[in-house]
Parts: sequence; structure tokens; C-alpha cells
Amino acid sequence: MKRLLAILLLGAVPADAATQIVNANGYTLDTAGKLQRFATLLIDDDGRVSATLPRGAPLPPLGAGDKRIDVHTRTLLPGLIDAHGHVEHLGAQALALDLTATPTLAAAQAALKAYAAANPQRAWLQGGGWNQEIWKLGRFPTAAELDAVVPDRPVALRRVDGHAIWLNSKALAAAGITAKTADPAGGRIERGAAGNPTGVLVDAATDLVEAVIPPATPAEDDAALAKALFIMASVGLTGVGDAGVSQGGFARLQAFDRDGKLTARIYAMAGGMEALAKIAPDGPIKWSGTDRLALMSVKLYADGALGSRGAALLAPYSDAPGNNGLLFSTQAQMDANVASAAARGFQPNVHAIGDAANAQVLDSFARLTPAQRAALRPRIEHAQVVALPDLSRFASLNVIASMQPTHATSDMNMAEARIGAERLKGAYAWATLLKSGARYAGGSDFPVESPNPFYGLHAAVTRQGADNAPPGGWIPGEKMTIEQAFAAFTTGAAYANFEDSFAGTLTPGKWADFIIIDRDIFTGPPAAIRGTLVEETWLAGKPVFYRD
Repeated sequence: MKRLLAILLLGAVPADAATQIVNANGYTLDTAGKLQRFATLLIDDDGRVSATLPRGAPLPPLGAGDKRIDVHTRTLLPGLIDAHGHVEHLGAQALALDLTATPTLAAAQAALKAYAAANPQRAWLQGGGWNQEIWKLGRFPTAAELDAVVPDRPVALRRVDGHAIWLNSKALAAAGITAKTADPAGGRIERGAAGNPTGVLVDAATDLVEAVIPPATPAEDDAALAKALFIMASVGLTGVGDAGVSQGGFARLQAFDRDGKLTARIYAMAGGMEALAKIAPDGPIKWSGTDRLALMSVKLYADGALGSRGAALLAPYSDAPGNNGLLFSTQAQMDANVASAAARGFQPNVHAIGDAANAQVLDSFARLTPAQRAALRPRIEHAQVVALPDLSRFASLNVIASMQPTHATSDMNMAEARIGAERLKGAYAWATLLKSGARYAGGSDFPVESPNPFYGLHAAVTRQGADNAPPGGWIPGEKMTIEQAFAAFTTGAAYANFEDSFAGTLTPGKWADFIIIDRDIFTGPPAAIRGTLVEETWLAGKPVFYRD
């Protein structure tokens, strides 16, 4: 088994040494967005790219202390950037009960039983990643199915999309949830025929139990962030848009930045208007001196998720007549929040999955001035189901589509049942958006999906799952080319995160953020992209991860 090594303190290479990476199979986009190849990457003593050279070009002489590293024709790419992930949640989930790989309800119950036995000291058992669609339940799981495994301690397990929580009876009782508990605005308590809660809370209803779950300790939070950074480096991520941070979460990122422990560039989004006021009362926090951390945006929510039928639709769900999902705010409230963020100079980034939610957010963005939209680069996060007339509005309003290719391949087993064939024409419509001239930023929404960007690249070019099914891809007309997908996870995400001036390409003057991988994703078969292994990850000309 190969050994994984993360170098968390960035002192492995002398700060004043220049580096030559030679004999590479290198790729980068140039300033015009055209794919370029190179064999040598020259890095100055500040950790920035000084030049790339074609094969056969003479190498400059080495100065005292300089290094020349032969990578033996391995493929070298700019570090990949995920425009939308949840950094601390990634680490916390990795350290808690992870149900993402469970194929059945019985497997999830067995995993919980083992986790409970291994953690007798935990007052609450927590985790996430479950997906009733993969389990083929045709319904949400129940408290009774958790009680059968753990009846004596509260259990709270978040759905894979983060928009629902599955509770046992102890947890329901701790939260005081009974048949008499009203559904909160923007949320839903799943109930049985007699009105009794069955064990799942959706969207805003999750706040009822979050309020009573004991918070993590500072040591646990630090461990979660360190674990997340390790995972990100191991899959080749050198930048992430952290989609919704708290005041405490941002303070932790600042501490890691001060201590030299940020092994990726984190573009933080304040988690709502209240968090924004607490974290950045004086305006946007620009990129730090080493370009490792910024908070220049706010994350807002228009609706929930498709899998839990919380995404807001213009017409009812095809498989749940009478249910249109949930809009979290009125048009006036969304307009006010977007306008307030923009007036203070913050980029507004709004979660919108259903077509009603996307229409609401586009309407709010349309009320900004063209100058505001040009300067602030407003984003819709996910943009999964969009009414056909609204697809062209992304380009005309200069709105970034911040989308996650693996959402399509995860949702293809249930999307048509949820919304029907006609509405699928505007769903996960990557190629249509690109053809319209819209900007596209690639991401994963980890830990909802895997943080591995090569899963996203594979999904983007094949429209297939891990098993390379269905043949030809799901809705194949919306496939991207490999060049388009590569741009989504480099220049597209860098633009969306306001790091395009210093990251996203290996061009002179930008930071030497790069990865070395075990295959050529541009010449190999698309089906093989998903299996790509990252062998080295470098940030600012220094290694932060080796796979020995």
C-alpha cells in the first residue's frame, strides 16, 4: 500500500531557493484560455512561476541553493480549485460516522452499530452521508430503524446533501419534537399518518435539533480542519471556495494561516447575513499577503435540495403532487439581502437548486446595476434545475454558474422521477450554459460529494457514474469537453473566487501551485479520468503532499 504524506508546515524547501521542474508532461491554460504544453516549469525564489519552457529548450543555470527536480515525464497540471466545498465539514465527517458508501439501510445500521461500540464515550452519535435513494427505500428512513440499533443514546445523522437530519427517538426527545411541534418556516418535520414525527427533519426544521447537539470542542474543530486540509491536498486541490463559514470557523482559518498551516487557498464565504456582520463588519477581507485566505462574499440560501424534495419548483414535484418544495425567503427578502451585500462590496453567492429558486435569485441579481454585477461577480451555487427561459439570463446578467458535475451523476437515479422529462431539459445543463456565454465554475460541494476533482472531471466529460454507466452518458448533449472541464476547475473556479490574478494557470507571475498525477487526462480515455491518482501537490513552489 502506498504511504500518504502531508507536509503541513510549509518549510520543507528553503524560502530563497529557485526551483526547476524538468522533464514534465505539463499542461496549462494560457491567458487567452488556450491549452498549452510545456516540459519545464521555472519557479522563482518567491514561489511564483517565472517561465514554462517547451521540450528541448535550454535550461538556465542553477544558482547557489537552487534545485532541479526531474519528474520523469509525469503529467503536471496547475493545482485544481473547487469553487464550492465545505472545508471543516469535510474533516468533521471524515472523523465521524460516514455513511456515504453504505449501499443499503441494513449496511448503514451495521455501520452505526460498529461506530457506537467503538465510541462508548460519546454522549451523542453523529455522522452523515446517507441517501435513501441509493438504498432504494422509496421513503425516508425512520427513528425506529435507528432505535433498533442504538436505543440508549441520541443519534443525529445528516443526509448526504446536508438538508435533512435522521434522528432516533432519544434525539427527538432531546429536541422536544412531538406531534404538537409545528413545522418552522422553511422547514418540514416528516410525519406519520397520525402526525407523529417519523425521525427526519428537512431544511429549517434541522435547527430544532442542532440547537441541542453539544458543540465540538476547539481541539475537535482544529483536528477537523487539519484532516480536511490533508484530504484536499491528497486529491490535488490547492484552492477551495469554503461555502458558508461561521465566525469561529473563520477565526480558525485565520489562526491556521498565521501559523503557516493552510495548505490550500481558502476563499471563505460568510454563512449568511448575520455571520457576515460578525466576521467582516468593516467590509470585505481581501486576500492575505500570501494569498492563502480571504472573505469577500456571503453565502445565502434560496431553497433546499432535490433529494429531500426541498428544492423550490415552479410546478409540483412529479413524484409528489401538491409539493413544490420550499423557498426560504420572499422575493423582497432575497432582494434586500443581495442588495445589502452588494452595497457593502461583498460578492453575493446564493444556493439555488429548483427552477423557482433560480428564477428568484436571477431576479434579485437583475436588480443590481451592471457595474455592480461586473465588479462583484455574483454567483448561483448549484443551479441544478433552471427553467429554459432562465438559462440565457446567466450570460446576459453576468452571473457565474457555480455547479458541481458529480451532482448530476449522483442525481440521475432520481432526477427524472422528481421533475419529469420536460424539466430535465433545463437541468444540469452545463453545455447549454457554456454555449450561451455564461461563466462556469467547477466544484463538488464536498462532503456532499467526494472532494476528488477527478471525479468531477470524469462526470463532466462522460455524464457517467463510477461504473461508467449509462452507456454514452446521461443526457449526453450536456457533456463538456475535457478542455472545458479542466477550465472549470482551474480558471473558472479561480475567477469565481477572485484569485484569477494569482492562481488558476501556470503562467509567469502567478503562484506555482501545481500537481503531478499518474496519467495524462488529455490523451487517455475519458473513462479512466476518475481513477487518476495525485502523486504530488505543491503550493507556492513548495510540496504540501507526496504519495510515496
